[in-house]
Amino acid sequence: MTNRYGLVYYQQELCGKIFETDEGYSFEYESTWLENPAAREISQTLPLKNKSYSSKTLFSFFDGLIPEGWLLEVAVKNWKLNPKDRMGLLLSTCQDCIGAVSVKPLLMENKE
Repeated sequence: MTNRYGLVYYQQELCGKIFETDEGYSFEYESTWLENPAAREISQTLPLKNKSYSSKTLFSFFDGLIPEGWLLEVAVKNWKLNPKDRMGLLLSTCQDCIGAVSVKPLLMENKE
C-alpha cells in the first residue's frame, strides 16, 4: 500500500505533517515550527511537543476540518471521492479551509 500524507499549515506556515499508514495515523510538528517562539498548537488535543502522535482513527481535530452535509455531498459527487475515506477527504477538501489550519496532500512512495 502506498502511504499518504499531508503537510499541515497554520496561517500559511508549515507547522507539521499528518501520515496515514497501515496501522492508522500519525501527526508530528515540524522542528522549525517548534523552534519558533510564536508557534501555537493547532489543537488542544495536539499540544506542542517534539513527538509523534498516533491514532488508529483519524484525529478528531483533522476529521473536524472535513466538510459536512451538502458541501460534503458536492465534493464526493464532483471529485468522485469515497465518503468513508477520511484521509482522502482531508487531503482533497482541506487545502483551503475556513480558519487557520489547512492540509496540502503529498504522495509518499511505498518503501517495501
